[in-house]
Amino acid sequence: MIRPGGVGDFIVSLPALEHLKGDYTEVWTAAQNVPLARFANRAQSITSAGLDRVGVANAYDVISRLQQFDSIVSWYGTNRPDFRAEVAQLPFQFHEAVPPANGAVHAVDFFAAQVGLSPGAIPRLQYDSESGNYAAIHPFSGNPRKNWPIQNFRELARRISRYMLVRWCCGPEEQLDECLRFKSLDELGGWLAGARLYVGNDSGISHLAAATGIPVIAIFRNTDPLVWAPRGRNVRIAWLG
Repeated sequence: MIRPGGVGDFIVSLPALEHLKGDYTEVWTAAQNVPLARFANRAQSITSAGLDRVGVANAYDVISRLQQFDSIVSWYGTNRPDFRAEVAQLPFQFHEAVPPANGAVHAVDFFAAQVGLSPGAIPRLQYDSESGNYAAIHPFSGNPRKNWPIQNFRELARRISRYMLVRWCCGPEEQLDECLRFKSLDELGGWLAGARLYVGNDSGISHLAAATGIPVIAIFRNTDPLVWAPRGRNVRIAWLG
């Protein structure tokens, strides 16, 4: 299975990917998502697999590797004629990588339907973490327009701190002095799983928090929660657009 995209894209695809698992399954994905493909026998990044060379450079070694698979389900290359031409003789099945933006179907159900899975699935990632008396806040996302103003997060943190410790987390490129940083999404997921509460924007990390099963408040501004809201029984959405 070949699944490009960000953290959130991968997590909303998890039920579909797990549904496709065979006796031997490999997942090729974005580097940061590799630790999330726990169900697979092997996972590696698209770049390390050399897939990005197919159709644009010498990639005989990659084609030879792909020839070893009985079935290849791909959300990569759908809109790349050069790539599709190079792999035309291989057992590829291509799927659209982005759901329609009209709110008609949630992203989890969109990807599930592509592989014959019934709607309503909830992405889950299990971590053996002890519960801690802290709230986790991630005030960033991949698009600044999605972000609730940082001063609003600080005011919310002040109020939450009356009841529990507040801890901030952020990625390697995100600037916040008091935040915690983690070496991998797996390490971050384990830490999130121990929180009593998570608050964040429409981001991949909010999807990760929801997948651990903890209570999540996800703040949406200019994206559609009917399509992209983290899914889970303990998820609540604040639509502040």
